[in-house]
Amino acid sequence: MIADKAYDSDPFRQALADRGIELICPHRSNRTRPKTQDGRKLRRYRKQWKIERTFAWLGNFRRLVVRYERDILVYAAFFHLACCLILVRWL
Repeated sequence: MIADKAYDSDPFRQALADRGIELICPHRSNRTRPKTQDGRKLRRYRKQWKIERTFAWLGNFRRLVVRYERDILVYAAFFHLACCLILVRWL
């Protein structure tokens, strides 16, 4: 799981580790305990902005945000249509 600095706490890391999930997030500057990870895995954190940007672009489509559609197939169709429109605008 990739998250930001707000999720950096040892109890939260332990709870995720018990479930078999590895937390990748930068450490807080006021951390008192030693760091639990080196910088190698934090390279994945640098690419998180691409995902957040895509969610922001999808947020411009009101029909997806409000979720008017109850049927998952119709919602998925509008999701794919929104992705196609984003791609056409980007190109």
